[in-house]
Amino acid sequence: MADHLNWGILGGSNFAANLMGPAIHAAKGARLAGLATSSAQKAARFTAFAPDCAVFDSYEALLAAPEIDAVYIPLPNHLHLEWSLKAIAAGKHVLCEKPMTLRADAFDQLIAARDASGLLVAEAYMIVHHPQFHRARDLLRSGAVGKLKHVDATFTYFNDDPANIRNQAAAGGGGLPDIGVYTFGAARFITGQEPLQVPFAHIDFEEDVDTFVQMAATFPDFTYSAVVSMRAFPRQEVVCHGEKGVLRLSCPFNSDVHDQAELHLETEGKTVRVDRFPGVDQYVLQVEAFGATVRNGAPYACPLEFSKGTQKMIDMTFDAGRR
Repeated sequence: MADHLNWGILGGSNFAANLMGPAIHAAKGARLAGLATSSAQKAARFTAFAPDCAVFDSYEALLAAPEIDAVYIPLPNHLHLEWSLKAIAAGKHVLCEKPMTLRADAFDQLIAARDASGLLVAEAYMIVHHPQFHRARDLLRSGAVGKLKHVDATFTYFNDDPANIRNQAAAGGGGLPDIGVYTFGAARFITGQEPLQVPFAHIDFEEDVDTFVQMAATFPDFTYSAVVSMRAFPRQEVVCHGEKGVLRLSCPFNSDVHDQAELHLETEGKTVRVDRFPGVDQYVLQVEAFGATVRNGAPYACPLEFSKGTQKMIDMTFDAGRR
C-alpha cells in the first residue's frame, strides 16, 4: 500500500470546505485527491488550498475512480447511510459525518458491510482523537476524582434559520442528531460505561425538529444529565463530579473555535490543576488516525460499535421525550 491515502469528498459543504477539506490536505499520510460537486463555485473553495484536487461532476463518478482510496461524506444526515453503503460497495474506506444513521439498528447494515469488505468504515467523531479526552479518561481511571457520582454535559448554539438543514426534519435535522452525539458520546468515552436507562427527557419540538432537550440517564456507577439545544446561547462543557474532586472539560467539542480546550481538576484543599491544549487540530488528528488504521491496523478510537452505542442513547432520549 502507498504511504498515503488518496481522499475524495462527496459534496462541497461549508464544513468540508472550512474544516475537513483543509484537515485532509494538512494531515500526514493523506492527500485530497478528489471532490464530487457540479458547482464550479464550490469546487473553487477546495482547489484554492488543494490545487491538485480533481473535480468530479457526480458522486458516482468519484466512487468509480480507482485512484480514490477513502471517501469523506459530509452530506445531509438522511443521506449518510445510503452513500456510506454505496462507497463501501465501491471499495472505498469511509469516514462519514455524524450521525451515520438516524436509528441505532441501522448501524447493523454498516457493520455487516464493513466486515464483509474488510474496509475501515467510521463515523467522523473527532473529539475522541483529541488529547483532552484521552487525558480526562486517564484521570477518571486513576481515581483523580474518587468514586464518580455524576456527569453533566451541555452543548448549545443558536440557529433558527428555516433554510438550514439542521432545521429540516426531512433532512434528519435537530439538535440531538447534530450535537447530541457529543454530549452523550463524551460521557461514554471517558467513563467506559453505557447508559442503563433514560428515565426523563423534556424535548421542545418545532416542525418535528428537536430544538431544546433536557434529559437524565442512569449509568452503572453514576447518574448523568445533559442539555442539548439549537435555540440557546452558545455553551459547551462536560463536568465529572466525584467524591473527592471535580473534573471540568472546557470547550470539549469545538476546541480552538469556541474557546481553548482545557481540563480543570479541583480536589481537596481547593487545589486546582489546569491542563491546556492550545493549537490542537482534532480534525487533522482524526484523518491521521484513520490513515494509520488503514495502513497498519492500529486500533481506531471510534469504531462503528461505539457510534451505534451513542445513537442508541439518542434513540432512548427521543423515546423518553415522546412518552
